[in-house]
Amino acid sequence: MARTPYIEDARLKHLLKVSAISGESRERNVALLMVIYGTGMMLTEVARLPVSAHLKGDGSLLEKSRIAEEIAYNGKERPLWWSNIKVVNAIDKYLTYRIENGHGLTTRKAAYRGLDPESPLFLTGDGKPYRLMTRKTPTGAVSYSCDSLSQLFRKLHAQAGIEGASAMSGRRTFAVRLYRLGFDLRHINELLGHETLTATKRLIDADPVRIGAIVAGVI
Repeated sequence: MARTPYIEDARLKHLLKVSAISGESRERNVALLMVIYGTGMMLTEVARLPVSAHLKGDGSLLEKSRIAEEIAYNGKERPLWWSNIKVVNAIDKYLTYRIENGHGLTTRKAAYRGLDPESPLFLTGDGKPYRLMTRKTPTGAVSYSCDSLSQLFRKLHAQAGIEGASAMSGRRTFAVRLYRLGFDLRHINELLGHETLTATKRLIDADPVRIGAIVAGVI
């Protein structure tokens, strides 16, 4: 099976630029991309993450958050940090759009910036939660998928001229970038929620820059 592509910095910037000026729900689309590429979350986790996992009751940022076990792709809670200012700014811009358009609001206007804390952080263009499909594996475990979000991510990449990419490209890019910056595999593993280091190594193995450096120095 082909590995999902790693997105280099120049192509990622182009992707964000094109998404900011193309199509509908631009604020949401840019924020979605920033979250996927800036946190390494799985698409189904992003679809189910509530407003209360990003904001405190007083409307301020919940910088040290968590992906609850009922949302985590593997059923295990893990830390979620909203410490990247670019990611936070993109989400803030989208939440302002939500408030202005009356998407997922609450009657308690003083709490959570007037947003329903239990509503998903990201909504469809008409302000509805994304629909998730469920299925049971042969072992009885329940897994989720979100076809509409998957299609959106493929579309966003394709319109920027990035073929073969998907939301998993964001997860791999997140892992490779952290590895290039010298962060320990255990820390990357914790942020991704992998149960073994082997799964994290698979994401970062065959890093194109590393392989290129090896070839460059062969003779």
